[in-house]
Amino acid sequence: MTIDQMIRRKEELGLTYEQIAQRSGVPVGTVQKVLGKITKSPRYDTISALEKVLGATGEFTIEDYYALPDDQRVELIDGVFYDMSAPYTSHQIIALDIFTQIKNHIRSKKGKCIPLAAPCDVQLDKDNKTMLQPDVMIICDRDKVVKQKVYGAPDFIVEVLSKSTKKKDMTLKMTKYENAGVKEYWIVDPDKQKIIVYDFLHDYDVSIYGFEDEVPIAIYDGKCKVDFKQIIEDISFLL
Repeated sequence: MTIDQMIRRKEELGLTYEQIAQRSGVPVGTVQKVLGKITKSPRYDTISALEKVLGATGEFTIEDYYALPDDQRVELIDGVFYDMSAPYTSHQIIALDIFTQIKNHIRSKKGKCIPLAAPCDVQLDKDNKTMLQPDVMIICDRDKVVKQKVYGAPDFIVEVLSKSTKKKDMTLKMTKYENAGVKEYWIVDPDKQKIIVYDFLHDYDVSIYGFEDEVPIAIYDGKCKVDFKQIIEDISFLL
């Protein structure tokens, strides 16, 4: 791996310098200098130790995921567990409002796609190293919806940001979703009252909306829109 690749991987994984130092055995000062590009020619054994942390996937599997206690909510990404703390009530209201508007549209048009909301397991890569729980999703291939989970990539995913998941949702999960074949990904930021829409089908087109907007869903050619004016009204008592 190059130093730039390591820096990007550090951001994707949300690791601190201290965590990398602990896992690699490299002193934290050295980690900071290498990944801060202060050290121009790092030693080979230092690079090798950092690659073992930043270049490899974790050791946990879906079997380990299912073995966790029922009250422990996590996501499994490339063999690494990420804790998911309970979301704020505003987070839940936003996610459920989005889900309800989408469900009502699909039902009114007698559509065949399936809208789902968390908690719902998604075995995104169809391997034994990744299991996610998007806040809201649409699956148009019904064969992907099995009794226990969604097996494969949804067509459309929404993640509502919270302090504990913000970095993961905006970096690591976005990359995972794009690589898995998700067609459209929304990041909803309640603090900034912004919606970032990634249209992976159309040359990675990116659009930004506010909570005063009706946001069109690209996979429906804009015929289905989520009214965030209604959502902001629903959470106004919490602001």
